[in-house]
Formats: sequence, C-alpha cells, structure tokens
Amino acid sequence: MDGRLFGMTDGKARSFLPHMRLDELLAELQVRLEAVLATRDRVHALLEAVVSIGSDLDLETVLRRIVETATTLVDATYGALGVIGEEHTLVEFIPVGLTEEEVARIDHWPHGLGLLGLLIKDPRPLRLNDISKHPEAYGFPPGHPVMKTFLGVPIRVRDEVFGNLYLAEKRGGAEFDEDDEAIVVALATAAGVAIENARLYEETRRRETWLRALSEISTRLLSGTESGEVLTFIGQRAREMVEADVVAILSPDESGEYLDVVNAEGPAADSVERSRVAVEGSISGAAFTTAEPVMVSTLAERSMTLLGPQIGPAAAVPLGAGGSQPRGVLALGRRAGRLPFSEAELQMLHSFAGQAAIALELAERRKDAERLGLLEDRDRIAKDLHDVVIQRLFAVAMTLMSTVRLVERPEAVQRLQTAIDELDETIRQIRSTIFALQTPRDLESPSLRSQIVELVEDARSRLGFMPGLKLEGQLDNQVAPNVAEHLLAVLREALSNVVRHAKASHVDVTVRAVDGTLTLQVDDNGIGPSPGGRRSGLRNLQERAESLGGEFEFGPGRERGSSLRWSVPLSREAS
Repeated sequence: MDGRLFGMTDGKARSFLPHMRLDELLAELQVRLEAVLATRDRVHALLEAVVSIGSDLDLETVLRRIVETATTLVDATYGALGVIGEEHTLVEFIPVGLTEEEVARIDHWPHGLGLLGLLIKDPRPLRLNDISKHPEAYGFPPGHPVMKTFLGVPIRVRDEVFGNLYLAEKRGGAEFDEDDEAIVVALATAAGVAIENARLYEETRRRETWLRALSEISTRLLSGTESGEVLTFIGQRAREMVEADVVAILSPDESGEYLDVVNAEGPAADSVERSRVAVEGSISGAAFTTAEPVMVSTLAERSMTLLGPQIGPAAAVPLGAGGSQPRGVLALGRRAGRLPFSEAELQMLHSFAGQAAIALELAERRKDAERLGLLEDRDRIAKDLHDVVIQRLFAVAMTLMSTVRLVERPEAVQRLQTAIDELDETIRQIRSTIFALQTPRDLESPSLRSQIVELVEDARSRLGFMPGLKLEGQLDNQVAPNVAEHLLAVLREALSNVVRHAKASHVDVTVRAVDGTLTLQVDDNGIGPSPGGRRSGLRNLQERAESLGGEFEFGPGRERGSSLRWSVPLSREAS
C-alpha cells in the first residue's frame, strides 16, 4: 500500500514501525512483570499460610485453618477437608464457604463416593474444568450446591494418606490452573507436617494426663477414698485424655447378660446414668467378652445407643489387665462429625483402664486385709471377755451370794441382792456383746443390731430423751432376714406410737434372741393405753406376729404406762 495515500512519507512510515514494535515489547514486559509480582504475592501468601497453619497445636483447629487457607490461596468459593478412616471412607468432613442455608439443605455430608472416593483410591492431584463430564461424578448428597471446576489434592502425614483437600468453583468463572495445583500441593505438604506436629503434641499431652491421673488414682485409693468416687475420677480423667464428649463406666449384672452404668460424665450423662446395655451386639459387650478395646467411626455401625443419638465415634475398653476377666467397661463417645478415636488413643485408654483396674484391685485387697485384721481383733476381744471378764464377774457374784447368808441386817441384804442383780445383768450384756463381736457378717452391710440401735437413736429427737436399750442373744446370726424385717417394722411402729400417744418420760426397749424365741419388749411410763382407742396399727403388729407363728400383747405396764410384747419363733419363715 502506498503510504503517500495517507499523507505519510516513506521516512515517517519507517519510523512508526519500530515505535509500534517497542509498545508491543513494553506491553509484554508489563504482563510478565505482573505475572512475576502475582507469583511473588502467591509465594508470600503460601509462606504466610504455612506459618499460620503451623502456629496452632490443636488438631481440629489446624484442619479448619488448612481448608480456609487453601480457598484463599486459589480464590476458590468452596473448600473442604475429608479425613479418611480405616475402611477408606470419610470419617470427618470439614467444609468452608457454605452458608447456613446451604448447610441446612444438604441431606448428609459425603461418605467418600464418586470423585471423592477416586481420590481416596488413587491419592494423586485431580484437576477438572467440568465435574459433570467426569465418569466418577456421583455421590454428592441431596441438597449439595452445584459445582463445576474442581481441584483435589491428598494430604500425607509421613507415608500415610491422612485425608484429601477439596476445592471447587474458582471465583470469576475461571478454571484452576497448574499454578493453583502447585500451590495447593505445596500447602498440603506443609499441612502434613502441621498435622503430625499437632498429633505428637496431643499424644504427649495425653500421656502426661495419663501419668498424672494414675498417680492421683493410687493416692486416692491409698488414702481410703471409696471405690465409687474413684470410678467417677477415672471417668473424668479418661474423658479429658481423649477429649470425649461423654464417658460411662459399666459393670456386669448378676446374669452376665447386661452391663449396668455405674457412673457417667459429660453433657449426656443424665440420660446415660442408671441405664443398661446388652452384652450381645454392643461395642461395650464386645470389649467385655473379648477383654480387648473396640472402636467404631459411628454408633450406627453397631446396635449400641447407650451414649445417645447425638454421638458418632465411640470406643469401649475393658477395665482389667493381664488377660483376666474384666471387672467392667469404660465406654466413650464423641459427638457426630468429630474425628474418630485413633489407634494410639485407643491403646492409651486400654493401658490406662488396665492400670486403674489394678489399682482398684489392690485397694480392695488391702481393704480385705484390714477387714480380716478387724475380725481377728473382734474375735480376740470376744475371747478375752468370755474367758477373763465374765469369769471374774461371775466369781464376784458367787462370792456376794454366799455372803448374803452371813449378813443379818435387812438393808444390807437388799443392797447385796441389788449388786448381785446388777452383776447378773452386766454378764448378760457382755455375753450379748460377745455374740455381736463373733458374728461373721459383711462389715459394709448394716447388721440387725446396728439397725435396732439406729431406730432407737432416731426416736430420741422426737421423744426428747434417749430410750433405754437392751440386746440379748445372737441377733445377727440367729434371726432370719425376713424375720428381721418384721422385727424392725414392729419396733418402728411401737416407737412411733409412744411418740404420738404415750406422753412418756422414760422408755425401755429390750430385744432378746434366746431359747429359740425372738422377743421385742417396749415399756413406757406414759398415760397408758386408752380404752376404746383406734387399734389399726396394733392389728398390723398382731398380724405380723401371727404370720410368723408368734404372739403379740399390748396393755398397761406393771406400775404405770403401757407395755408391748411381740415374740416369734426364730426358726419360722414368713408366710
């Protein structure tokens, strides 16, 4: 074309062409500079992200921070981190970028099917421009937002694939490129280190808690703390060690078919306490029967609903060690959506529960030894009373009886006879004490004697004075349990009648188990029985005596007041 047609000379045209070439070069240089600056900014952002995710040692916080950082670095709308379980499924899903309305519309979190499952089976970076065109594009739960672009990168902790980082919908309608993939791969590498550090920190913290808890358990048991309180403490410390949301300690019932909850800690403790779970088909039952720890990613995998419907991951460890029959089970649960218990946590719980069970066993053996020593002391005291004290008192009484014939003054004879009667009563009381000391019973369960004493002492506040009490015979080992229940009920009713009607200032209670007969005698110095008074309570006492083949009498006392006498054969059972 002739440049002169445009009023341009040949010299001017030649000078214009280099100028155009320079503009193109400057524009290209500017583009390249902008790319370098963008790369620099992304590298700086990546370095800041690596520092950020490594600055926290709480595992769940680290995982969420990894997802948030990844979405920021590649300008993704949505991001998530899926933690892979033992069965190659997603046991935890941490989403970022979804609104509350979008979360509410999703039926359930992904389980690891389709594209997500492909990344689990083949842990390599996966970048797609259109998800719908991939043959594995399925498995999204109902209500899941529609997504087009996708970038998935595995997260490795040493040689183990911990989980996958998922990013979708790059903002502005752009596609994820090679630079985005490189950035996320680099972040995933740093994330693996941060996750490993968080795991090591949590394991160290758990071990410290474990050692401190075992020391405290031993100290409490050696100081005489009741085993029930120690079980509560064991549950609390186990829950702290693995950050569980609920923990329950279960003990087998007499049939061995069920495990009863004896202690529970956590938000759902109120609904768990005083409940039971069948041994067959539950993870607690499996831990109890196999004496090995058991865990599941969700309770829906096993027919165990003890820990509540809001619980997902669960674990159960036997309370026992050395292959012995467990004395119970320690069951723990975390709320749905949290990470399942790791193998390291499970083994630590198993070891802790075993050591705690040994401490409980040693404490019980120590109590048994103390109980045996106490019984031996009681037996020795009983023998000393029988062989020494009673014999000397009996000798004194015999001496006084032979002296009575040598005394002429009636007043002195009366005093001697009174002293002899007092010695005889003292001998009977000592013999009753000997029977009580020699009774082979469980010291932790209340004896009949102690229950009688407790009833009489309880009446003191209502009467305004302490009733007199005499106990004779082997009440604790000659009176059958059903007869003892009737006796206590009759004594309770008799004392109640004295409180309400007698207006007495003195009451004597005597309980004897001699010559095959159990007798209860209650005498007071009150106003005596009222003629024609209501006798519904007395009829009840009479029916109790007749049901055991005994007798019941109620009437005026010898001098004043009233007298109640209730007697039954020791060998008769309730009808």
